[in-house]
Amino acid sequence: MGCCNRRCGLIAGAVFGAVVAILGGILIPVGKSIIEETVEKEVVIEPGTQAYENWESTGVSVYRQFWLLDVQNAQEVLQDGAIPVVVEKGPYTYRTRYLPKENITFNPNHTISFMLPQGAIFDPSMSVGTEEDKVTSLNLGVAGAYSLVPKPLHAVLESLIKASKSSLFQNRTVGEMLWGYYDPLLKDNIGLFSPYNGTYDGIYNVFDGKDDISKVGFIDSWRGESVLQFWGDKYCDMINGTDASSFPPFLDKKPLYFFSSDICRSVSAGFEQSMDLKGIKVYRYVLQPNTLASPKVNPDNQCFCRNEVITKNCTLAGVLDMSSCQAGRPIYISLAHFLGGSKSLLENVKGLNPNEKHHGTYLDVEPTTGFTLRFAKRIQVNMMYGPSNVITVLKKVKDYTIFPLVWMNETASVDDATADMLKKELITRIEMLDIIQKALLGTGVAIFVLCLISYCVVRRNQSKIV
Repeated sequence: MGCCNRRCGLIAGAVFGAVVAILGGILIPVGKSIIEETVEKEVVIEPGTQAYENWESTGVSVYRQFWLLDVQNAQEVLQDGAIPVVVEKGPYTYRTRYLPKENITFNPNHTISFMLPQGAIFDPSMSVGTEEDKVTSLNLGVAGAYSLVPKPLHAVLESLIKASKSSLFQNRTVGEMLWGYYDPLLKDNIGLFSPYNGTYDGIYNVFDGKDDISKVGFIDSWRGESVLQFWGDKYCDMINGTDASSFPPFLDKKPLYFFSSDICRSVSAGFEQSMDLKGIKVYRYVLQPNTLASPKVNPDNQCFCRNEVITKNCTLAGVLDMSSCQAGRPIYISLAHFLGGSKSLLENVKGLNPNEKHHGTYLDVEPTTGFTLRFAKRIQVNMMYGPSNVITVLKKVKDYTIFPLVWMNETASVDDATADMLKKELITRIEMLDIIQKALLGTGVAIFVLCLISYCVVRRNQSKIV
């Protein structure tokens, strides 16, 4: 009787273990479904969701740090045709993206329209000096006029340069170079980022994700157009992905696509590694190596090549000719210190030392929600000038030069309070559910196996007695 009770108890234990294991197994897809439903609800861009709060007004401080490239040998360049030598001066830091989106309109087709106001506030505590610090830099007016004025009229331009007492280089304050000054040659206010304060980026139209979560945040149109009007090519004019502040949830380490109005094009970032950010697992994405590759290496970039002479038959890598979206001005965008660019860029200007750690662009994205929790967008603004037999200040110039003016690091990181909230509301719940699932599955299997082995032992011993 005792043996029978023992066997029955072991059988019951095995059944119980199997039930517990099955329950743990069932919780895996059920739990996954619960998580997905919760996340999808919170990442939709509509009032009341976590995504909307962060989308309407950036919850963290975003900064733009500027390093201006200060010319050390301006006279030698002018008089002897020496290679320019620069030393970076900075950072000069501004708080930006602190204004909430304006004219937010919810459309019937599950899109949202809005304007993005722009503003910058100088932060002396995060800067090496004041906006009144002086730098020697390229004369924006002279460089711009060199490209905009046709060569047959360069004699007239030479007269205007002399009359305005302009030269190839100029001494200006940091504030003037960034935000504008009156140029005696062009007789107008010009600056690298002028105008900025009080202006708007957009109109943007993005998908809210309510009907299709895989499109949440994707840009439907910019400035009223679903494609760009700058490059004259279907591929280069595509507006792909989001604005990089967030992406659709449940990332799978595939490349992410986003549009940047700063460079008038869409780009992609590839997965590099998983990291820990304030106790939250994030995926780090970096710009794809072929983003600014020459068309000879990446044929898709052929439509970004605007001038075969300056780019040496489109073999130049590392720069993007922005003239088509900068009213013809000879602006070239690159990564900081010409990171990833052709050797000639570093040979024509001395003093730059590209380094991936300090000059690379990256995004740290929480993979379940698709929220970007930390980023660093590092780009450099350059202008082109070249040789001339007519214009005195350019007679010693030997070749077309893409000259670095300033590089910028736009950066932000999730604060402690937001990180704690995200962990409490989402990450901790997911981890707890995962622990419960594994505990039930593991415990159930252990009980089942233990009871099954014990049952076999008991039965074997009973057989020997009989």
